[in-house]
Amino acid sequence: MVMASGAPVGLTWNFNPTLLLGIMLLAGGYLYAIGPLRQRANWGEPAAPGQVTFYLAGVAVLALALMSPLDALGDEYLFSAHMVQHMLIAVVAAPLLLLGLPGWLWERLLPTAGIRWALRWLALPAVAFGLFNADLWLWHVPTFYDAALASEPLHIVEHLSFIAFGMLFWLPILGPERIVARIGRGTGVLYLFLACQPMVVLGALLTFASYPFYAPYIHAPRLWGTTPLGDQQLGGLIMWMPTNIPYLIGLSALFFAWVGERDRGERAPTGETDETPYQLFPSAPAVEATGGLGRTAASRPGAEHAEGGESLPQR
Repeated sequence: MVMASGAPVGLTWNFNPTLLLGIMLLAGGYLYAIGPLRQRANWGEPAAPGQVTFYLAGVAVLALALMSPLDALGDEYLFSAHMVQHMLIAVVAAPLLLLGLPGWLWERLLPTAGIRWALRWLALPAVAFGLFNADLWLWHVPTFYDAALASEPLHIVEHLSFIAFGMLFWLPILGPERIVARIGRGTGVLYLFLACQPMVVLGALLTFASYPFYAPYIHAPRLWGTTPLGDQQLGGLIMWMPTNIPYLIGLSALFFAWVGERDRGERAPTGETDETPYQLFPSAPAVEATGGLGRTAASRPGAEHAEGGESLPQR
């Protein structure tokens, strides 16, 4: 068995004090904000149990990606392990963290109108989509990839960018309506379908390459009979298929919610009603064209009540 830092690779955990402190602050700061601080400052309603579960699950995924043996495997031995780590950070942890943030907490995190306007612009679907995928592709260019492995500060920047742009990517679908203009469910289905394509292309490039791209793995100790090219091809397959699973789950949830919404709308004139189930993706009002930024129906004067006196859904 190859040894790393005096311990078998399979038992190597990363308890770097700075990393450990960051994980603890993410979890502890959130629990303090939604608990004692919210009560003392009277900021808003208690966070729903589901929101707390989502957020803490996101922190747990980050801890798994950055502190478990996966970190040592990806940094020192296997490109494929590094791809699993990137997947966990960018496309699993990021939306879980976003799902855990109550709307009133967003308002405290974004205290000025200028900051909110900037985020609203960044959260436009085309902008969020482009920034997330540009960031992902940039860090997989061999020059930048190798540089990140050679420099710990740069590696930290890479991981932080995956979290930040990953959350930004999901804002048009999961963001609070008071902060961003969320897209409708039908558009969300298309958005997530298109999101799969850059991953597929990048994964295919890695899978069908005839030579290894990344120098650190060419001379790395070999584990489990792998070769540099075979390891890269496995990493490409991970990027190609498993990385798209969160998008496909979100796409499916949006699609069935959209179909159910249309079905209820068609049956409403006949007087047929049914119980509305719990919705992971609450319906978003249509976005109006307002100089490219858009405005939700809930933001229009007098739109506090929909037809029939029912309140529009709020996050």
